[in-house]
Amino acid sequence: MTTKEITSQSKALSVSMPRLLLHLEGLAVLVVALAFYGMRGYSWWAFALLLFTPDLAMVFYLIDARVGSVAYNSVHFYAVPLALGGIALATGWGLGLQLALIWLVHIGMDRTLGYGLKYPTEFKDTHFNHI
Repeated sequence: MTTKEITSQSKALSVSMPRLLLHLEGLAVLVVALAFYGMRGYSWWAFALLLFTPDLAMVFYLIDARVGSVAYNSVHFYAVPLALGGIALATGWGLGLQLALIWLVHIGMDRTLGYGLKYPTEFKDTHFNHI
């Protein structure tokens, strides 16, 4: 094992306060969105079917890492499903709220597990690697 690999591995195993907070933030989003989903009585079949839909953006990595990271990040940051959920609440659009909650659960799950926003270098280079 090279020095660079050892340094990289020990960095990955260390937990900084910002890293821990990002994981906990993801867990909080996951739990709250999941609770609201259940409280609304939405279909668990639809939930299971759609939970990993945002990960289809990984297909764009077949073009190159820059395009892949833009596509992946565009569906893996909280602002889009929050905006969708806000619009859905304001207009009484039940399907929009259902989709927004599933989307938030997905992103929260990713953050809890340490899957972060991507840099344009390679798929595994995420914001979690830099904290």
